[in-house]
Amino acid sequence: MELLGFGEALHGGEDILILRNLLFRRLVEAHGYSAIAIESSFPRERAVNEYIAGRNPDNYEILQDTGFSHGFGRLDADRELVEWMRQYNADPSHKFKLYFYGFDSPTEMTCSDSPRQVLHLVLDYLASIDSISAKDHRERIDTFLGQDADWENPAAMIDPMKSIGLSSAANSLRIETEDLISELYARRPELVAKSGKSRYLEAMHYASVARQLLNYHAALARKSEPGKRIIEGLSIREAMMADNLEYILSRERGRGKVLVFAHNSRLQRGKAQWQLGTELLIWWPVGSHLNEMFGPRYAVIGSAVGVSEANGVGQPEAGTLESQLTYSPGPVRFIPTYNGERLPVLAREAIPVRSGSMKNPTYFALTSQSLTDFDWLAVLDSTGYSRGGPVLQR
Repeated sequence: MELLGFGEALHGGEDILILRNLLFRRLVEAHGYSAIAIESSFPRERAVNEYIAGRNPDNYEILQDTGFSHGFGRLDADRELVEWMRQYNADPSHKFKLYFYGFDSPTEMTCSDSPRQVLHLVLDYLASIDSISAKDHRERIDTFLGQDADWENPAAMIDPMKSIGLSSAANSLRIETEDLISELYARRPELVAKSGKSRYLEAMHYASVARQLLNYHAALARKSEPGKRIIEGLSIREAMMADNLEYILSRERGRGKVLVFAHNSRLQRGKAQWQLGTELLIWWPVGSHLNEMFGPRYAVIGSAVGVSEANGVGQPEAGTLESQLTYSPGPVRFIPTYNGERLPVLAREAIPVRSGSMKNPTYFALTSQSLTDFDWLAVLDSTGYSRGGPVLQR
């Protein structure tokens, strides 16, 4: 096993984040893990790695927004994780230094990034070797990029008419991006010789992210039924995340193993589903891609909570998985699922699903599918709300 997933039952579970930090420390100190990847934007990770390497910035507050997406840098538990990694790397007795990764695409449910950042990272790489070629590419690309605000318009997430993803400029930008990728491929021997293989592969991956981000924007611009459009966007995003993790694993191969942390619904092996109003959305999440890509080299722990007053999660109803799994002594227990076949405490035929949250829409209860989606379940009696998280409204 090279890649271990640890899922969270909801965004905003403080005790799950604390457990993640303890688990990662144990994996580093006793089991050869060298990196953690969290559900944050892949391009932003660079700032965090500079920090844990003891380079700029000197102050965490400077990178808590620039180094993370979704506001995750403001969570106290994420800060504690990064500060521990910085201290670990500062110890000269540790031969292998730890790396921090974000593996999310530069998109989310409410908006999507401009492709400018990832394209400029590729252009900066090329400029370090061939300033003339990079200048030519940059001039053409910047001509079609336009204003970041047009790409990042939140209205485009629900109205295809507000998206510029299929505009003449956007289509031209996609062609220019393909031309840039083609040059990097064609000049691989030269570029690797001059920059080193690691920097070359990093630039190629950023170029791939730019290509897929442009495809994502194009999907937003297509007219279709709302549910179908959301599923298409989700599917592209999940595939991008899986590709990011494949790249991350390739970077760490020979150094150590990787812990990946994200929502349960991202890391599960089977199809994910989400009831959004009247629409039941069903798609293939990251974990299903990882299962196909890595097979037994990927294992995953799901999490569950008994109760969380702060997150609007009440006592689990009798017969539900959460009720049965919290019956054994806690406050935390790791339970192997054996692919759903050998849990004697469970009645496998018709397992009811507990009620959801009155406050936190990211809470997903366990279902009978959870027994085959995860190799283990980390079950907590309770959890508070994340320190530093936005205020929840009923």
